Amino acid sequence: MAQNSLNWARGGSMFRLFSFGSAPSRLLIAPQDLRTADATNAADIYAGRFLFAGHLVEVGGQSPFDVEPPNLQWSKALHGFSWLRHLRAAETNMAQQNARALVEDWIRTCGRWHDVGWKQEVVARRVLSWMAQSPLLLTGCEADFYRAFMRSLYRQVRYLRRTMNKAPDGLPRLTVAMANACATVSMDGQGRHVKQALKRLDQELKRQILPDGGHISRHPGAIIEILVDLLPIRQALVMQGQTVSPVMMESIDRMMPMIRFFRHGDGSFAHFNGMASTSGDVVATILAYDDARGTPPVSAPHSGYQRLTGGDSLVMMDVGAPPPTRFSNSTHAGCLSFEFSSKRNRIVVNCGVSTREQVAWKMVARSTAAHSTAGIGDTSSCRFLTSSRFDKMLGNPVLSGPKDVEAERQDTDLSDRVIASHDGYVERYGIVHERDLTLSRDGTVLDGIDRFKPTSDKAEEETVTIRFHLHPQVSCTMLPLGDAAVLQCADGEAWEFSADGIEFSVEESIYLSDVFGHRQTQQIVLTVGVKEALSVTWMLRKTASAKARRKT
Repeated sequence: MAQNSLNWARGGSMFRLFSFGSAPSRLLIAPQDLRTADATNAADIYAGRFLFAGHLVEVGGQSPFDVEPPNLQWSKALHGFSWLRHLRAAETNMAQQNARALVEDWIRTCGRWHDVGWKQEVVARRVLSWMAQSPLLLTGCEADFYRAFMRSLYRQVRYLRRTMNKAPDGLPRLTVAMANACATVSMDGQGRHVKQALKRLDQELKRQILPDGGHISRHPGAIIEILVDLLPIRQALVMQGQTVSPVMMESIDRMMPMIRFFRHGDGSFAHFNGMASTSGDVVATILAYDDARGTPPVSAPHSGYQRLTGGDSLVMMDVGAPPPTRFSNSTHAGCLSFEFSSKRNRIVVNCGVSTREQVAWKMVARSTAAHSTAGIGDTSSCRFLTSSRFDKMLGNPVLSGPKDVEAERQDTDLSDRVIASHDGYVERYGIVHERDLTLSRDGTVLDGIDRFKPTSDKAEEETVTIRFHLHPQVSCTMLPLGDAAVLQCADGEAWEFSADGIEFSVEESIYLSDVFGHRQTQQIVLTVGVKEALSVTWMLRKTASAKARRKT
């Protein structure tokens, strides 16, 4: 609260006392909104039903900006106004009038200050949303509304310019830079600010987009969020006859292959380091802008991921250390975890991210046990800041985790192979975990070896748990002898899991990243003592193909 008030003093009312010049008279261009819209949501909004972040709030005739929000994420979504796109999609006078009324309501009640509504990342999202939906809001509107809209928009942009460095580092600060650049290019009379706004955007892109196209946070979804806002800025610059900087062009060109890198056969992104459910329509829209349309890279060494392919099968593996602390609020303790899919069937997955606000669920999602990898002594390979005293100010960054993560590829005509290791358990348990994955060229066999290399005598007393979380659409049944399990996909495809000389069990698990909320699923669990087994060998072997669909 105190920090937000200080930001407001720097960029808001006090700044206006010493600011010269009036608000721009008009918008020169309306940047395109690449996010998908659903016209059916317009009726709910008109009826006062606002569904954000998994919570439905019925305002019952009140202003939505006056009701008590169920959680912070709901409030951020409300004040961010991304939902205006649904009203535009309705293409009705009623939806247009409703959109104007809600914007006017916000300007009147929150236009000068609101604890959530004036967080930099929320202001940035609102600026981008208002500009993208300006045809809905401004076409045929009264002059008074047009002037009020432009004054408020300009006030918010000036606030972002003044407080950009106070925005949380990482994606929020980059979003602020994109909003500032987009508004400066799109509003009339901003010529003197354009160069500085684009320069600052270039600085953030150079700082945050890694050489392989991943984001510095290692969050796969970050590149979706960046491209969906950056591509319209590039388009706006071209339409205005302005030069697109080499930094922006190169950043886009690097990120596009990474969109393909993280996709399973069904279009979903792999669940690493904060990735939740994937909006397939948005990803498809982004890929429509990819002129190269090339194949995804086999590795992303700067982002810390590897990709193995064979036949119809795909393996993605996390082989990276946590990012710098200030970028680690979404980082998971999933080093050496992997996801495995065949065609459109996701088979082995990580649990993903919960949409529920409770800190407990967030920490469950980030734990090593929620990932398809090995954990030691029921602990995670990373430690997180969990003190409630610092949550609002710092979030829950990684305090410690793997420092030395090594990965080596050995691809041949017969297979793709990755051997990787991490030292996340050395300090506490004196054990290095090494994982060796080999996917056959025809994609029918995935061989795995998990090795546990002691670095001290105490390691012999520890217990290792290796987990393979299964997608909810996969059923798992132990064979009668108990030495193998059959994994059955919904389309009839089947795989057999076996472990060499190691007993294992099939237990309950939970899939957190489903679009409909948490879903019960299963996991294969191997538990061994380090003293008993320094090396655990396992295999996934395809035993049946998908059933052919009958033609009707």
